[in-house]
Amino acid sequence: MSKNVTPYKDSTLGKKEQVTQMFDTISGNYDGLNRVISFGIDVKWRKKVLQLVSEKNPENILDIATGTGDLAILMTKTKAKKIIGLDISAGMLEVGKKKIADKKLDNIIEMVIGDSESMPFPDNHFDAITVSFGIRNFETLEKGLAEILRVLKPNGIFVILETSVPTKTPYKQGYRFYTKNILPIIGKIFSKDDVAYGYLSESASVFPYGEVLNNILRKIGFIDVIAMPQTFGVATIYSASKK
Repeated sequence: MSKNVTPYKDSTLGKKEQVTQMFDTISGNYDGLNRVISFGIDVKWRKKVLQLVSEKNPENILDIATGTGDLAILMTKTKAKKIIGLDISAGMLEVGKKKIADKKLDNIIEMVIGDSESMPFPDNHFDAITVSFGIRNFETLEKGLAEILRVLKPNGIFVILETSVPTKTPYKQGYRFYTKNILPIIGKIFSKDDVAYGYLSESASVFPYGEVLNNILRKIGFIDVIAMPQTFGVATIYSASKK
C-alpha cells in the first residue's frame, strides 16, 4: 500500500478533512491551473474516458471526486439520462454548479456533497462510475474502491484516470524534475494555498499505479481490469467491471 501523504504536515486533522480544506481553498482557480500544469493534455485523457464509458451506453453515471464537474459535464455526451457528481469539497461543487447552470445541464447533472468511502446510494445502482485524479485522495483506498464496487451494477464499467510515474528514460527523469521542482512553484504562484500543489505532486509520486493498482482492484473484487498508460506514462486510464 502507498504511504499516506497528507496536505498539511502539522495539522491534527485526518487526511479526509485536510483534503476537503485544501480543495475548498483552491477551488476558484483550480480549472485554469490544471490546464497550465498539464499543458492541456488532461482534456485529451478525459476524452478517452468518455469513449470507454460511451461504449457501454449508460443510463446513469456517477463521477466521484467530481471537483468542478469537468468530467461530469463531458459525460453528458454519452446521452446518459442522469449524471451525479460527488465530492467532499463544497467549494469545488459550487464552482461546478455554476458551470453546469451556465451550460443549462441542471436537468441531467446533479452535484452532491458526500464521502466516496460511504456513499448515499443503493447497491448495484450505476451503469458507469468514473474517477479522474481523485482516488489518490481517498483516506483509505481499499474502502473507497469497495464502496464503488458496491454501487456499480453487474457488468457496469468503472474507469479511473490518475497520475502515474513514467518508467522509461528520459521521461522518468523529466517527470521527476517537473513534479518536484516546477509544479510546486507554479502552484504557489497561482494558488492561494502554498502547500496544495506540493501535496498533489507528492501524493502522485507515491500512489500505486499500473499492475500494482490493477492487483488492488482485483483484490477488491473487480474483473476485466486493464491499465492503459497515457503520454509516456505520466497518467494512466484504468478500466474495470463487476461480475
